[in-house]
Amino acid sequence: MGTNLSRMAHLLYKRSVSLDYEVRGLINYKLSCCVNALLQSFSATTELLDILNKWHPSDGIDKNNVPLQLKNTLEAMRDKSYPAPHKDFLNCLYRQAIQRFTQQDADEIFHIILSLSKKQIADAALAQEISSLYEIKVETQVGCLNCKFIQRMPNSLFSLPLAICERENSLESCINSFFQPQMLTDSEVVYCDKCEKKQPSTYVVKLVSLPPILCVHLKRFRNDEGFTRKLYEKVTFPETFSTAIFAAGQSENADCLKANEDYSLYAVVVHMGTITSGHYTAFISSNQGWYYADDSCVQPSTWTDVQGTYGGYHQRYRETAYLLLYRKNCRNSSG
Repeated sequence: MGTNLSRMAHLLYKRSVSLDYEVRGLINYKLSCCVNALLQSFSATTELLDILNKWHPSDGIDKNNVPLQLKNTLEAMRDKSYPAPHKDFLNCLYRQAIQRFTQQDADEIFHIILSLSKKQIADAALAQEISSLYEIKVETQVGCLNCKFIQRMPNSLFSLPLAICERENSLESCINSFFQPQMLTDSEVVYCDKCEKKQPSTYVVKLVSLPPILCVHLKRFRNDEGFTRKLYEKVTFPETFSTAIFAAGQSENADCLKANEDYSLYAVVVHMGTITSGHYTAFISSNQGWYYADDSCVQPSTWTDVQGTYGGYHQRYRETAYLLLYRKNCRNSSG
């Protein structure tokens, strides 16, 4: 089964990607800026609409079906005759997944939309294609310090959650920290199947495979003793990077991560403001260059503007990158 999934991801990776589309604004319906920004990123992920367009739902399908409304919305966003292409999608989410008139977390809503799309699409093969498009495969390894036995547990993620240190960060430093081993001692000891009792252990996450679309979640919200605050620390990230930056975290069971493969940034979901009074916008890259989408307002932008979302306390309350969407670059190869 693993071989089939790897082949499916490879086919997605090889698919020709069209970036020739127009970024259009979306009306803010009572604090819908979070969903609006995410829809801009989904619209820029043309591979997702390719998958949804292969699905032909029956006429009697429930109108509150998330993948149906997502498909309709992404198609309507390419047609200016629709003044409010996302209104039915918002109502669909409000009826079954999120609350109206509340501040939302973009990473949480991103997961909800993808999980419900996978669950509610009737075609199992297409549901798997949606997963394969975004799914990061990892392996957690818990090693007993007494008997050296290692328990391995496969897992998958729709986004890579990177903690931010309270100092200047880079994407690479955050990735290295994510794959850094941790010691589990004292109250954190875990049960060892071989020793048949709790033992001090090491815990580490190892990377198995990367998807065609890599979503990076910069964890800017931290909970300290029941109080949630936003981290404004600077996090630099490149417009393009090589998968070599994952080398240190690669599992011995990894699906052939090639050092010469690279990813290019094509969407950034941005958070501005505070934890209680925030706003989401998005930067989108197309063949025409970068664009900035702030609800219904869309304007041309530049990579320099995107770099302005790195953060730093001198930019407190201003725009900070929250989700980074990278696309694996297609390469012509034989065999």
